[in-house]
Amino acid sequence: MPRSTVHYIVHQVNEEVVAIRHKVIFLPKTPEHLEEVSRGFAGLARHRAFIKAAGAIDGCHIRIKPPSGPDGQCYRNRKLFPSIILQAVCDHQGRFIDTYVGWPGSVHDSRVLRHSPLYAQSSYPPPGHFILADGGYPCLQRPLPLITPYKRQVQGVGAQRFNSHHSRARSIIERAFGMMKTRFRSIFLQALEVHYTFVPHVVTACTILHNICLSAGDVLAPEDEPEDDVEEDEGEADLEAVSGAQWRDQLCAEVSALEVVPPGHDYL
Repeated sequence: MPRSTVHYIVHQVNEEVVAIRHKVIFLPKTPEHLEEVSRGFAGLARHRAFIKAAGAIDGCHIRIKPPSGPDGQCYRNRKLFPSIILQAVCDHQGRFIDTYVGWPGSVHDSRVLRHSPLYAQSSYPPPGHFILADGGYPCLQRPLPLITPYKRQVQGVGAQRFNSHHSRARSIIERAFGMMKTRFRSIFLQALEVHYTFVPHVVTACTILHNICLSAGDVLAPEDEPEDDVEEDEGEADLEAVSGAQWRDQLCAEVSALEVVPPGHDYL
């Protein structure tokens, strides 16, 4: 088969899949759906203090073949391999509800966040709810409510207990990335064999297919090792116009005050 034919088929199929993105990747549309997600996160955290969690966010580095010339260096991430960043938010089941892909691997997570539609539009989550994030993101109340763990330097049983429950719930986004990489090994476990400008389209198609598989009950155990959390402060001061630190302290107080609810019990 001629190379040009293969190129045409790959692009056409990818275009057809990406065309249904908004039918497959979407934020909770009803109060009932949002409540289901929130209850799910409280279940993951095993604590009802997290009953207002509405998603988990993180970034994932997709290996690419970088462009030649000086621009290629900006695609090298902190692990020194060239990549493009996928920022995604998932629900309690690991289904992607928002994706944003295309920034070079050298860019910090907080900068990708600041330029994402999710941050700019600030329409989700609704008031009183928040998204769980790791230490690479700022703790925010507005414009996008993000609750991050306490820094590792912080001492105290209460903060440590909060971080433990927070990690239980937030790690679902890492498992979602792991499932997707396991499902599409030939794409994610080596540098993508496509032009770097086409990578965002391929990755978006994979996130769509990931959701379709989960909806069909096809759940995989992730084989990919989750990336280590890196506590960085780059961009944090710029983003934290309205800090979420006080909100986090209130949640921490709830964790300390409320008893842990055993698995299988109601979290309300």
